[in-house]
Amino acid sequence: MSEKPSNVVRCGLIQTANPINDESRPVAEIQEAMFQHHIPFIEEAGEKGVQILCLQEIFNGPYFCPGQDKRWYAAAEPVPGPTTDRLAEYAKKYEMVIVVPVYEEAMRGVYYNTAAVIDADGAYLGKYRKQHIPQTSGFWEKFFFQPGNGGYPVFQTRYAKVGVYICYDRHFPEGWRALGLNGAEIVFNPSATVAGLSQYLWKLEQPAAAVANTYFVGAINRVGTEAPWDIGRFYGTSYFVGPRGQFLAEASEEGEELVVADVDLNEIDEVRQTWQFYRDRRPDAYFDLVDPDVV
Repeated sequence: MSEKPSNVVRCGLIQTANPINDESRPVAEIQEAMFQHHIPFIEEAGEKGVQILCLQEIFNGPYFCPGQDKRWYAAAEPVPGPTTDRLAEYAKKYEMVIVVPVYEEAMRGVYYNTAAVIDADGAYLGKYRKQHIPQTSGFWEKFFFQPGNGGYPVFQTRYAKVGVYICYDRHFPEGWRALGLNGAEIVFNPSATVAGLSQYLWKLEQPAAAVANTYFVGAINRVGTEAPWDIGRFYGTSYFVGPRGQFLAEASEEGEELVVADVDLNEIDEVRQTWQFYRDRRPDAYFDLVDPDVV
């Protein structure tokens, strides 16, 4: 019996810092600076043959959630909208799928933390809205975002079936499994997370999710510090991990970098034929997980 041919997809992650560390400047000016700051990295990805590229959480702005300043509502935009339209041109140019995390305005006064998925021909495929919204000191996200209402979609791109899970979502195993059940082969988790309590979890939770759900995970974090909030240092360390839990590529804690990894989707089949987690699930025994009366 002949071996199944390789099904390798080249994937990329971009981790960057905010080039305008002066939040007194107009919101639109800061957003445009951050957008332009990404362009050389996006073009580098295209030139290196990246087929699926993911940007960091709310890529075209600072992580403004440590405060509760209403002026950042002006950063929200429709999805699809002007930013996805601009990046669709790069997707077409390089025949590259791009996952675009932005601040979405669904209607007047209704906002989501969202990631759009653009296919390699520039077509808008859909979006994921962050489901789990933290509300604690330094992370006042419920002031800015509603919990997502679109479930856990998986997008059939030209190269692979892609899912998205955003930042704080990663602490909740249910969504990882839902993405696997919906057919995800690669799940991206764009984040904005700082050094401190969660850093040791960064290399624990997402590899565990990759193993438990037998798919590839791309974890993205930004770098540097952002004034005026100064909640800590974004520690980068973006990486790819495979369904066996092995690290495929990893960025530094401080550098602005494009991380590239070649993932062989056939490995998913190999692992699932060894560890039959989907076969051996017991959904009939899990009713308490969704019973609101069980705390």
